[in-house]
Amino acid sequence: MGSIGQFYRSTLGKKAVMAVTGLLLFGFVLVHMAGNLKLYMGKYEEGVHAGEYAINVYGAWLRELGSPALPHGAALWIFRVVLLAAVLLHMHCAWVLTRLSWAARPVDYRRRDVIQATYASRTVRWGGVIIALFVLYHLAHLTLGAVGPDGFEHLRPYENIVLGFQVPWIAGFYIVANAMLGLHLYHGLWSMFQSLGWNGPTLNPWRKRFAVAFAAIVTAGNVSFPLAVLGGLVR
Repeated sequence: MGSIGQFYRSTLGKKAVMAVTGLLLFGFVLVHMAGNLKLYMGKYEEGVHAGEYAINVYGAWLRELGSPALPHGAALWIFRVVLLAAVLLHMHCAWVLTRLSWAARPVDYRRRDVIQATYASRTVRWGGVIIALFVLYHLAHLTLGAVGPDGFEHLRPYENIVLGFQVPWIAGFYIVANAMLGLHLYHGLWSMFQSLGWNGPTLNPWRKRFAVAFAAIVTAGNVSFPLAVLGGLVR
């Protein structure tokens, strides 16, 4: 444990932890977006939308995952705890590394050189805070039903998504938050590959294309949900 703690306290260790936890979180946002694509499955038949059935069954399946070895909902809560730990570690490492960066340059430059910096890299820290607040709102909105319009029904994700995104300001908030998420994903993937040593003249073009494609796919998928509800495609 001493060597593990010593490694974590080092700058290299924190970068490695950020990379590993980032990889876990990247996988989660991709799977989460893909699962929500069930909103678009099928068509209305006898007054029931196939997507409504699919996403509600998917939500029920998540709660039965690991059954009968695990109690109802246990696997989902284990996964949530793991994700929460990954988020806390990720944020702690980011904060400490930021403080070290500030300490290494105690006097701010009068004119910052941003020629080599992207908008995503310059806003990644604030973007992380915004995303963290968005995740808390998202859980309160669609998991707990503590915020948002009246009519929330537990274990009815389709109805709750449609009900929430019919409110323009809620839909707009999700769109802006997911745009910030896309910027964070792009910069995070680029940095993760560098932290893991996967960089160089031959790898860098591939890194950039992959980071752009991943961020664009996840952002487009997530933004499409509130737009589909506002546009009446999903109702």
